[in-house]
Amino acid sequence: MLNTILHGEPTDRPPLLIAHGLFGSARNWGVIAKRLSDTRQVVAVDMRNHGASAWQDGHSYSDLAADLAEVIGDRPHDVIGHSMGGKAAMMLALTRPQAVRRLIVADIAPVSYGHTQAHLIAAMRAVDLSRVTRRSDAAAQLAIVPDDGTRSFLLQSLDVSQGRWTLNLDTLESEMPKIIGFPKVAGHFAGPTLFLSGGDSDYVLPEHRDGIKTLFADAKFARIPGAGHWLHAQKPREFEAACRAFLDA
Repeated sequence: MLNTILHGEPTDRPPLLIAHGLFGSARNWGVIAKRLSDTRQVVAVDMRNHGASAWQDGHSYSDLAADLAEVIGDRPHDVIGHSMGGKAAMMLALTRPQAVRRLIVADIAPVSYGHTQAHLIAAMRAVDLSRVTRRSDAAAQLAIVPDDGTRSFLLQSLDVSQGRWTLNLDTLESEMPKIIGFPKVAGHFAGPTLFLSGGDSDYVLPEHRDGIKTLFADAKFARIPGAGHWLHAQKPREFEAACRAFLDA
């Protein structure tokens, strides 16, 4: 079972499950999860090989969807998934449609991408953890990652007290082709689906829409101006408002 962080108490509304992206964790979604828990219980998960969840050799989207299904159990949930978590959420809805009431896919499409994230794994591996006594020590060694936001994001997965990354870097590296890909799926999801993208992001393109509509017949599309791939972190209020409007419709 995945590690989960619960926000709010169960209500008569469907619980909301949040699946984070690559190198993320349930804690990254704490503010949004807490705010959305005012009307329902919100379940934020650590995906396998991330955070406090178990490390495993496999990291296919079939594996990730099965993990989410185990958390959901018999009661249908609304689901938000970002990036890798969005692909896992799509696979869940396509293979187990009875588990999902409404689906929000944040800045990702059911397609294969060419941009590997292996260079970030190499950067994390290059950090000499024996010389790290505070997070700033690791930040200095991660200077090879030029973007301040990316560097800060990666450092959230460093457990300084234990001198370890809370990411299974070996599996994530070996399974990277599966992570940036998306398998062919025979299923379809007829439930309401929102593809919510950053206005400055190129992850969900117009040419993806026909393929999306083939798999998700009731798909709607929206963009948040001024946001990139990390739309929930860059524009949290706008992201929350868009999610509420869709989930409450």
